[in-house]
Amino acid sequence: MDALSELISLLNINEIKEFKLFLKKKNKRNDVKNIELFSILKTDDLIKLEKLYGSDKNKDAYHSLRKRLYESLILFLSNKTFEKNHSQAHEALRLLVVSKFLLENSLHKPAFKCLQKAEKKAEELELYSLLHEILQTKLQYIFFNEKESLEVLINKILKNQELLNKETRFNMAYAVIRQAFKNTQTNGEIINLTDLITQIAKTYHLKPTDFFNYKSIYQILHLANEYANIQQNFLLIETYVNKAATMINQQFAGKNQLYYHIHILYYLANFCFRNKLFTDSENYLNQMQTQMQQQSGLYYNLFKHRFVILKSLNLHFTGNKQAALHNVSNELNNLPKKFSAEDVIDLQLCEAFYLAKQNDRQALKSFAKLLHTDIWYEKKMGVVWTIRKNLIEILMHAQFDNFDYAISRLQSFKNRYKKYLTQVNEQRIIDFVKLIEKYLLNTDIIKNQSFKDKITSMQHQKENQDVFSLSFINWFVDLWRSKES
Repeated sequence: MDALSELISLLNINEIKEFKLFLKKKNKRNDVKNIELFSILKTDDLIKLEKLYGSDKNKDAYHSLRKRLYESLILFLSNKTFEKNHSQAHEALRLLVVSKFLLENSLHKPAFKCLQKAEKKAEELELYSLLHEILQTKLQYIFFNEKESLEVLINKILKNQELLNKETRFNMAYAVIRQAFKNTQTNGEIINLTDLITQIAKTYHLKPTDFFNYKSIYQILHLANEYANIQQNFLLIETYVNKAATMINQQFAGKNQLYYHIHILYYLANFCFRNKLFTDSENYLNQMQTQMQQQSGLYYNLFKHRFVILKSLNLHFTGNKQAALHNVSNELNNLPKKFSAEDVIDLQLCEAFYLAKQNDRQALKSFAKLLHTDIWYEKKMGVVWTIRKNLIEILMHAQFDNFDYAISRLQSFKNRYKKYLTQVNEQRIIDFVKLIEKYLLNTDIIKNQSFKDKITSMQHQKENQDVFSLSFINWFVDLWRSKES
């Protein structure tokens, strides 16, 4: 799907009608074909598209029309987003825009009231860049405001500039660390999170106190979560998680940072789940659900799928397998018109996994919905996720006695990921894959005591205590128990 078609897909029925009216008002001539092109692209009618500009000579005119339609759609969406978004940040921005309009028309008193409200909201939300613009506007028109002290205003500006500069340095450091993670994913480079953060913080002159706001806590937890996922060991980030939990419970109680607050609660819930602290994970999920309903459910749809997935995983691993499957299947059967591809892919993989764990062959049909190539999934979901997906597929087909296919997929897996796993020092997965291969080539080995001992040893290794790692290892345990029963 091209960029223009992707934008069109974002519109609902009412917005389509509104956009056509928007184009009609914008058109200065009656022969403009933008509404016609929009209708054709919306329905993917290739025959009508060819008739619109049939000859090769009109290719330039067609591409110019597409470009103008794209720009009109961007303008419409930006206006619509600004109009629909009722977040505190957008409210502060609206107040700034209105105040500038009032000041330009010499309506100083209401303008300064708007600026004061905007300043208060920007301070609460720690929007230093927006606050800078608000204070600069105040400074420009201070001679019309007898209630504002020039000295106090200048001190506010200087203080905010320090905070803005600090935030900029933090964002640069964050970008460098993200780049390091990207290199880990693509080139197999090994990093130590604590050492890297210490080094980057020194480079950009950051102190521990510079990380004490909702946004920075969210960013650090995001990085820590990604790092732990790459290493498949969430105990490595326990220090960061404990600090984050303390901060949001004590230092930031009552602060209006809903977007970051929900993210933080999700990461805390995920950390607890991965370390089998299911009760704690459930508590954070309950808090997350409460926050998702705040501000008339402003961020509810954004986080809903992630919430459902993690909730279902907790249910599954605490023995409520049927409820876990129901939650995920129900979500897949009632997808909204607009949804994140990543979340839906995770839901599909969870459904297949749950069905397989219930020994239901429907798992194979469910898994078959994951149609894309490994390269596509690596770009969309990451290498770690794609490796996990491949292992589930291999184990699933082995479980249902499709041994030839499982062996074929295992060979493809080794060809593609053995070098990467060696580079990132993931000997655990390499050893596990060897055990799978031995079983696929000789299923009777599952009865061998030395084979069982290797599985049991893996179960008790400290680095394998992640809930997902254990679920793969326990597949063998379930297998030999089923053979013995």
